[in-house]
Amino acid sequence: MSALAKLFQPASVAVIGASADPSKTAGRPVAYLRKHGYKGQILPVNPKVSQIDGLPCYADVKSLPCVPDVGIVLLGAERAHLAVRELAEKGCAAAIVLASGYTETGAEGDRRQQQLLQAAGAMRLLGPNTIGLVNLTASIVLSPSGALEMDHFPTGAIGVVSQSGGILGALLSRAAARGIGLSALVSTSNEVDLELSDFISHLADDPATKVISLYIETVRHPQKFRAACLKAAAAGKPVVAFKVGRSEAGARAAVSHTGAMAGSDRMYDALFDQTGVIRAQSFSDLLDIPAALVTGRKLRGQRVAILTSTGGAGTLVSDSLGMANFATPAPNSSTADALRALQTGDHAALDRNPIDVTLAGLQPELLRGAIKALLASPSYDALVVIAGSSSLAMPELMAGAIQDCLPLSDKPVLAFVSPHAPHVAAVLTQRGVPAFASPESCTAALQGLWRASQWHVPKNREQAGMAVVLTDLPSGSLNETQAKALFTRFGVPCTRERIVSNASEAETAARELGDRVVLKILSADITHKSDVGGVALNITPERVGERLQKMQQEVLAKSGVLSAQFLVQEMVGEGVELILGLRRDVLGTAILLGMGGVSAELLQDTVLRLLPEHGGLSHDEALTMARSLKIWPLLNGYRGRPKADVEALAQTIVAFSQMAAQLGERVLEAEINPVFVLPQGQGVRAADGVLVLA
Repeated sequence: MSALAKLFQPASVAVIGASADPSKTAGRPVAYLRKHGYKGQILPVNPKVSQIDGLPCYADVKSLPCVPDVGIVLLGAERAHLAVRELAEKGCAAAIVLASGYTETGAEGDRRQQQLLQAAGAMRLLGPNTIGLVNLTASIVLSPSGALEMDHFPTGAIGVVSQSGGILGALLSRAAARGIGLSALVSTSNEVDLELSDFISHLADDPATKVISLYIETVRHPQKFRAACLKAAAAGKPVVAFKVGRSEAGARAAVSHTGAMAGSDRMYDALFDQTGVIRAQSFSDLLDIPAALVTGRKLRGQRVAILTSTGGAGTLVSDSLGMANFATPAPNSSTADALRALQTGDHAALDRNPIDVTLAGLQPELLRGAIKALLASPSYDALVVIAGSSSLAMPELMAGAIQDCLPLSDKPVLAFVSPHAPHVAAVLTQRGVPAFASPESCTAALQGLWRASQWHVPKNREQAGMAVVLTDLPSGSLNETQAKALFTRFGVPCTRERIVSNASEAETAARELGDRVVLKILSADITHKSDVGGVALNITPERVGERLQKMQQEVLAKSGVLSAQFLVQEMVGEGVELILGLRRDVLGTAILLGMGGVSAELLQDTVLRLLPEHGGLSHDEALTMARSLKIWPLLNGYRGRPKADVEALAQTIVAFSQMAAQLGERVLEAEINPVFVLPQGQGVRAADGVLVLA
């Protein structure tokens, strides 16, 4: 059995620094192990007492009668490493260190954390600064969290991994109150050894876990995280993540909590997107989305039926779904006929959606019939049933009626509990109908189901292109010509241009390049040439000399730089302007694609894709980036516009990414803005370039 397996299911647990007072933090682990029915051997260690709760207490680790599978270390940061060393020397598989005062506190804490790691040797460590681990499936509680005071927790198939100890208790108590069953909870915190990815990988193999929920402050090992999430996806286990640090203040707080560097939020979006991780947009989503996913039901489309006996609540759900691009169409004629046959009189509104079946909550047979008709209908891919006030007195009646219909279809069936009635929601959830207290939560759950249904484990990557021989690279900030010369070597098509230094040379170059040209300053020091008047478009050969002299004076006035060289460049008259660039981050290197030109930074229509561990992006990945842009319709022939050469764009993205991959840490910054995507069959042209090499 691996050390990680023993951590989740230890046959024996040593509690170092255990207290005989169960009201104290140090007294809780022994008390909770016994309270929640741990069947293994509990070995308290405390030199000051002879027994704790009837169990023999040992003076030190060396005195233990056997080698424990797991040791819980309750000592402070100054002494914890001593207990860790003794456990390692004893042959213990894993230790849990609860103390704070490590990397999160600064340099001295970092020294203590390294001391802890050295003391552990080959033994695995959870923490420090952790609240521990709870395996609900096996009734194993390795934590002093006050949330464990509860007598009973519903067990289920959602595994939770949190980088915050307090959040673990918050999720445990919230899940219990809502009837959501969990399989295991782990607090990783400072992650001196075992970290997020280790537990994702373990839960991917855990037969008791079907969905994995993550509370993330930072990802310390991006490649390892990728591999673990892809492993979970391949095992059919969706991963849902709530990532804090979206704001600057939140990022600072997250970093200070774990003592780790944080990545930019947009890079996390890219990382999650490429690994199939469903991003929770709110803290409540971290339970709402898994509650729907764990049912295993499949969302094959975005058409939702809303069954209600209270019109206002139905409208709330319909409006929320509509804002998230779900459709709520009226039932087709055969479905409407089936619904009408269930109820006499004119009390029901059965030809529209929400489908208002008056008093359905008090008539289980009517409710069953309506649910069966809607699940069988080809008009709908999912069903939301609204539990109104009539469900308060006997929630089991409504829950039972819905539950009876579940085997008839694998379409998702959710419930919105309109009155404030947590007990009703808990009953429904425990009967296999995930229930929510807000319309927005229903929508978030369906969005999670839709995301899970649309994402597929990527195929084996195609081979990267041939490496370019690079023995003559300059360093520092390159001027535009130098940058584009390197882009060209990797296969990025660039505009034709000439370097000139005076009006006469500019006129000669312009006549060679066409009727209209672009004139630019050529400088490695000025990146945004337009800001200082260093770009002029649509210039004729007759005017280019005069324009050069005027530009030289304007740039000098605005920047203090006297330009000695200029570029005369062919004028690209048509095409969609994009920006193609590189972004570096602690999470890795990403390729950026977006709307280009002078409005690029203003409009922020961009998409990021992280490079793989080796090589550049694939052709399919490049196409996916282009299709993800809001301006994709412009590339695809919007309102009669000619379709752009998307195939050439994809090849250019791949070439640019292969350059970034081959240069590795040598490239500090790279950008093409704009890159013109010409009409289909005419290719692309890189019209400007920035490159900074280490």
